[in-house]
Amino acid sequence: MKLKPVMLPLLLIGLGYSANAQHETHPTVKTDSLKKTSDTAKTAMDHSMHGRSKMQSDVPMSHAYSLNLPMQRNGSGTSWLPDASPMYGLMFHAKKWMYMLHGNIALRYTKQDIGDKGSRGGDQFDAPNWFMFMGQRKVGQKGLFHFSSMLSLDRLTEGGAGYPLLFQTGESWKGQPLVDRQHPHDLFSELSVGYTYSFSKKSDLSLYLGYPGEPALGSAAFMHRPSSLSNPDAPISHHWNDGTHITFGVATVGYRYDKFKIEASSFTGREPDENRFDFDKPRFDSYSARLSFNPNKNWALQVSQGWIKSPESMHAGENVNRTIASVIYALPLGEEKSINATALWGLNKTKGHEGENAILIEGAYRNQKWSLYSRYEWVQKSVEELNLAEPAYNEHLFGVNAFTLGVNYDLFQLKKFRTAVGGQVSFYNTNAALNNLYGKNPMAGQVFFRIYPGLMF
Repeated sequence: MKLKPVMLPLLLIGLGYSANAQHETHPTVKTDSLKKTSDTAKTAMDHSMHGRSKMQSDVPMSHAYSLNLPMQRNGSGTSWLPDASPMYGLMFHAKKWMYMLHGNIALRYTKQDIGDKGSRGGDQFDAPNWFMFMGQRKVGQKGLFHFSSMLSLDRLTEGGAGYPLLFQTGESWKGQPLVDRQHPHDLFSELSVGYTYSFSKKSDLSLYLGYPGEPALGSAAFMHRPSSLSNPDAPISHHWNDGTHITFGVATVGYRYDKFKIEASSFTGREPDENRFDFDKPRFDSYSARLSFNPNKNWALQVSQGWIKSPESMHAGENVNRTIASVIYALPLGEEKSINATALWGLNKTKGHEGENAILIEGAYRNQKWSLYSRYEWVQKSVEELNLAEPAYNEHLFGVNAFTLGVNYDLFQLKKFRTAVGGQVSFYNTNAALNNLYGKNPMAGQVFFRIYPGLMF
């Protein structure tokens, strides 16, 4: 039975908890004097720990993969965010455990190609969504165990072909490549466990296993970046950076020393199949390595390399070498006021093809109930990516420019959940050879009603 979008708020409230639109980000503490900055949040956590009973003092209010780092550094998978990042979500304790719930849902109407200039735009009522539940506890004095689960009802709210999004590519539906649509996420988007051993305050060794999970490749996924928190759309550069965030079979080993962390992963290269409710075959045929560096509380930098075997089922013989570098910035400006930004570059290289580049720059300014955000992308899409008849096009690569500007406004708060109304417009520009399909400078727009949890830090 197809779940109607109007039923989702009832489902969300019925669950009793939910989370933020940062695809894997943050929680909440009850401290009246808590200020919304990284330093004061850390002080509040320290004071809270000292005031607990002996049993509760063993509950780790820390990063998911280190007893010596703040929770605000949690990204998707094992990636890092800046320590000054805002955290949205819910947190509670039970005996020696700390649990966190996150999530986001945007009930919306989107129309690509508002002026009907071309033939590839579409429109749809849908509700992109995800829900996350995590927990962690100390093991002995220096060990930390963590589990994470993430669910998405995209398949029910958006259909098998996902939602309309001009120039988006990747994965398939009914044996055909998805073009100008963002694929839905799997029902089980993450089921992972991790263990970290702390040698000292500066040194940790961690192991992460996911089925599915996320390898050490790229920045924090778009749903978990504070700079894209309010934007319901996936970037059109998704498969140049964080397209591996749902991987059926991944094992990662990481070592942190002070401000640096180096990681290596073995994982399944093939992207999820069209059945969004099953568990795909684990292959462990691909590899990646990532170096992360957080110089201070405001910055998170990473560079990573992936060797991905046959990611697309429609092109089973093509392997991809993926290189990614990113910078994420967070600046608290006062009570519920902040600036968050991300800049990244990705390169996909397949044997016998030109390298395809992607650049993304996005930012968000939060001022209490208001959130203004923008995203700029330049992505090289090939004839193959756009599913074009090759003889008809002389160009091998088409540079696509996309600029989005949007706004959110919090209408009211329902217990620990916020409801916001928002909208955005996107402007596209590409090679004139594609005007017969897309029109000249097509424009897209959407309006949405969003439900997400309150601010923790």
